Amino acid sequence: QVQLVESGGGLVQPGGSLRLSCAASRSIVSFYAMAWYRQTPGKQREWVATITSRSSTNYADPVKGRFAISRDNAENTVYLQMNSLKPEDTAVYYCKGLSVGRDSWGQGTQVTVSS
Repeated sequence: QVQLVESGGGLVQPGGSLRLSCAASRSIVSFYAMAWYRQTPGKQREWVATITSRSSTNYADPVKGRFAISRDNAENTVYLQMNSLKPEDTAVYYCKGLSVGRDSWGQGTQVTVSS
């Protein structure tokens, strides 16, 4: 079972930026895609962005144009660059590795956007 560890969360003012990282315990090439999700209390986990093994990307409408997902296969790491942050982006952000067998989730990192 691969371990995914998110980092980079924190408190940021509206309009600010953060870069989240998701480090895997083994090669991420084995996943056909990597994704970021987010969740706020009392709500279902929400998909944010996906990057495939061929580096094709897709974004949820609320973050399109502001967030960018990328991957570094040599470092076994996936990133989420978040710009122009809004208070409604406040959530716990989770990394997910998608495979034919069993998907893998990280433990999450808190992002708080507030003045």
